[in-house]
Amino acid sequence: MDGGTLYTIGDLARRTGLPVRTIRFYSDRGIVPPVERSPAGYRLYDAAAAARLDLVRTLRDLGVDLVTVRKVVDRELTLAQVATAHAEALAVRIRALRVRRAVLTAVARRGSGPEEMELMHRLAGLSEDERRRLVGDFLDAAVPDAGPGTAGIRVSLTPELPDDAEPEQVEAWLELAELMADPSFRAKLHDLTTDHATDHAAGQGEGVRRDPVSRGVWAAGKALAVGVDPAAPESAPVVAAVAGEYARLLGRPDDAGLRRRLLARLTAVNDPRRERYLRLLAVINAWPPPDPSAPALDWLVTALRTHPAP
Repeated sequence: MDGGTLYTIGDLARRTGLPVRTIRFYSDRGIVPPVERSPAGYRLYDAAAAARLDLVRTLRDLGVDLVTVRKVVDRELTLAQVATAHAEALAVRIRALRVRRAVLTAVARRGSGPEEMELMHRLAGLSEDERRRLVGDFLDAAVPDAGPGTAGIRVSLTPELPDDAEPEQVEAWLELAELMADPSFRAKLHDLTTDHATDHAAGQGEGVRRDPVSRGVWAAGKALAVGVDPAAPESAPVVAAVAGEYARLLGRPDDAGLRRRLLARLTAVNDPRRERYLRLLAVINAWPPPDPSAPALDWLVTALRTHPAP
């Protein structure tokens, strides 16, 4: 368009692709006013008005409200200020949409009823402070201050849902929050933490670097990999090695009583909810997924029952 030429609303409509009624609306609001009128009373616009209309159209396409658009074209606000404010608003909106998508996806996958859907919606909409209180209450109940190492356990079990969480992280949080609210799961973790602290407080042996559960999973995993049957005599040396290290940790002999104690610990650890918690935690915190421990624990529990005494 030439700078000295005047254009009708129809000309602007053909140039921009906007409906005549939309341009007339902007004109009536004073956002894109005409520079003059023709002898017949038609509105006429110059090149500057056409450029102003292009700016208005772009801002509206980006979701900027009319009040703000007016302030931008009147130079009361800079484009940078508007862009910053709307980018922040969009970030909040995107997070809300991700949360809604995660809730709806979880509802569809589980076939949830109204009550469960309402619970998931509430859990997904918690503020950061509310999430921290929920996690804190869970850890206070499930991880008692039972001695050195407890603080590390709390940290290792703490979910940190990011503000810009992906849908799969929100879904994982929904399931994890339900687990944290399960009284029997809280009680199970409480007992596991207490047993762990008791074993290490009683420890008298030197050079025992690993928790008996970690040692057992490692040893059972090796036996499982080479096809050793846990119910066969060939599993006895593995049991002896794991029980022997546990005995050194406690400073007592490897006997039937010790193996019963070790079996009870391993059976408690081999709760599928514990492994599920750790997997969900890894998704939320963007950690590498943990190696599955259930197969090795199943193997070792069977082997210990097969060899209950040295």
